[in-house]
Amino acid sequence: MVTKLTDVAKLAGVSPTTVSRVLNKKGYLSEKTIAKVNAAIKTLGYKPNNLARSLQGKSAKLIGLIFPTISHIFYSELIEYLETKLFKQGYEVIICNSQNNPKKERDYLEMLEANQVDGIISSSHNLGIDDYEKIAAPIIAFDRNLAPHIPIVSSDNFKGGKLAAETLQKSQCCKPLMIAGNDNSNSPTGLRQLGFQSVFKDAPIFHLSGNLSAIRKEMEIKMILKKEKPDAIFLSDDLTAILTLKIIKDLKLKVPQDIKIIGYDGTHFVEHFYPFLTTIKQPIEEIADLLVDVLLKKIDCQKIPKDYILPVSLLSGQSI
Repeated sequence: MVTKLTDVAKLAGVSPTTVSRVLNKKGYLSEKTIAKVNAAIKTLGYKPNNLARSLQGKSAKLIGLIFPTISHIFYSELIEYLETKLFKQGYEVIICNSQNNPKKERDYLEMLEANQVDGIISSSHNLGIDDYEKIAAPIIAFDRNLAPHIPIVSSDNFKGGKLAAETLQKSQCCKPLMIAGNDNSNSPTGLRQLGFQSVFKDAPIFHLSGNLSAIRKEMEIKMILKKEKPDAIFLSDDLTAILTLKIIKDLKLKVPQDIKIIGYDGTHFVEHFYPFLTTIKQPIEEIADLLVDVLLKKIDCQKIPKDYILPVSLLSGQSI
């Protein structure tokens, strides 16, 4: 059986990250820790994969991508763009699906460092993960506050929320509400709500947990509609907006006559298959371009700004 880095870590009584640092000679480690790891390597006869590749004259150019879900259409499209653009730059990617699970995310971070990735792009949704501070590889965040020193690329979430509200306001809506995800991570996506409330100060905001099943989510939205009887709804993502369109139809109501709907993301999928939906469009390809560009600059140790914000636009449909 092939000995793994995790086997070395277990025998030495340290984390896989520590073993990786010993192998890469990165960061401060005590002589005692280094000795324990080297002894475990010798005992188990461990051969690091990346070292073997370098001895063969091969260079492993790897980028780790950590996203909360790969099934969401927005993330799927963004990941596809990122993989294509990174491959053109000579990098291969390792895609990590954290599923809003802190343990999975920590394990993935350790795995990426153990594989000596050249950089990481993360859109984590988890709270209290200080592990990002410990990673030696360059990291760029998408729409997340991961750590004070990690640059963030995002679209203009505040402007997006405000644009959604202004669009509904121009359509003579007087009883709007917003349905958003339950994100407490103090990240840029929360600015969508602030932008919306800058126009509709008294509009109710409802937060739905990201862990709800489709059936539970449908039940929650249906209860909100029956209780609040809004004439307009702003959804913080397009898939929830599409589900809401179905619920409104089930309730024998019409869009936009009875309720006006506006979503958020504006993916190619929505643009081509649900052109009826009015939505706030994020420039997905430009976001991917910027994420790759900023990461490569950080890999090259260039000085870069902390925040990058791209403009959003209105993708007109017939739901307003």
